[in-house]
Amino acid sequence: MNNARLRNIYTDKIVPVLKEKLQYKSRMQVPKIKKISINQGLGASVNDKKLIQYGIDELSLITGQKAVATKAKTSISNFKLREGMPIGVKVTLRGNIMYEFLDRLISVALPRVRDFRGLNDRGFDGNGNYTLGVKEQIIFPEISIDKINKVTGMNITIVIDSNSDKDSFELLKAFGMPFISRN
Repeated sequence: MNNARLRNIYTDKIVPVLKEKLQYKSRMQVPKIKKISINQGLGASVNDKKLIQYGIDELSLITGQKAVATKAKTSISNFKLREGMPIGVKVTLRGNIMYEFLDRLISVALPRVRDFRGLNDRGFDGNGNYTLGVKEQIIFPEISIDKINKVTGMNITIVIDSNSDKDSFELLKAFGMPFISRN
């Protein structure tokens, strides 16, 4: 697993095309993905402590990297939440693992979403980063439907070193992200 397929496609095909299309002088100006951050909010874990461990195991299985628990920053008495309690899980991917996860997300997981028509292009934050929400973790082939405890969603944030949403959109489109075409 030393060489990620999407990394090779990026350097060999996407960079020259985007350099020409976006009119950059150098190939180093072409935007690139810095990291992918995946997090799962497990608010029900306030009542059931085992949900955090299930979330860590599932996210680690999906990404191929050990996930960590996120803790509450403040106490909220209405939700029976105290500061420091685990309320979610997260993992940050970089390098080859990041490209392999993106490849599996685009080619395997997203086509398995029920009634999938494409991704919304409004998920950009104004700084070139893209966030998408997944409603069920069972779209990933690593998760066995029989072994899940609770169907949970997750947020996937793709951090891109571009200041322009337009340039980031072109990069993700070149990778094969299935965006909804609006006319």
